[in-house]
Amino acid sequence: MTGKRSNSSQKRNSPRKGQLHLIAMKQGSNLLELFQPGSFVRLKNQPNDLPPFQLISCKGGSCFVRQQTWGQYIHWEVEHHRLKSA
Repeated sequence: MTGKRSNSSQKRNSPRKGQLHLIAMKQGSNLLELFQPGSFVRLKNQPNDLPPFQLISCKGGSCFVRQQTWGQYIHWEVEHHRLKSA
């Protein structure tokens, strides 16, 4: 049996139609987590005693967040890569 390989191992490892195939993220990857406006996020180095921030919007690599106690017109601009979902 030279020159031919069995396709059975390739079929077992490939996702079937309509199924998701999960891949582990590499450390230092350029992928950014998708945040929805109104969701709650935390800073990567945020202390546990500080409540999560509410996400207002994201555009161009930066996001506007606020604390609920700050009021409607006070917000903070943070780089997207510094945020994680709460």
